[in-house]
Amino acid sequence: MNLTGKEKKYLRGISHGLEPVVSIGKNGITDNVIKAVNDAIDVHELIKVKFQDFKDEKKELSATLAEDTKTELCGLVGNIAILYRQNEKEEKRKIVL
Repeated sequence: MNLTGKEKKYLRGISHGLEPVVSIGKNGITDNVIKAVNDAIDVHELIKVKFQDFKDEKKELSATLAEDTKTELCGLVGNIAILYRQNEKEEKRKIVL
């Protein structure tokens, strides 16, 4: 799924009131982090991931995390990445683009 710039902007606006649900710590992107992101995305569709460490590498790590979890990176705001993946089941979708 490729999002347009307008869709990414809309999702960044929605995410403004959200709190980060996953943190990237001193171990970086591990299997547990990928599982946590997938679990959170399945429930919420749109999440924030906070970089506690690796702040200098957040662009590269965000892209890698998005690729590994098959999500779309909607943006980076400070040390927080915004990730989105539409729920496969139409009746469970919370966000309409």
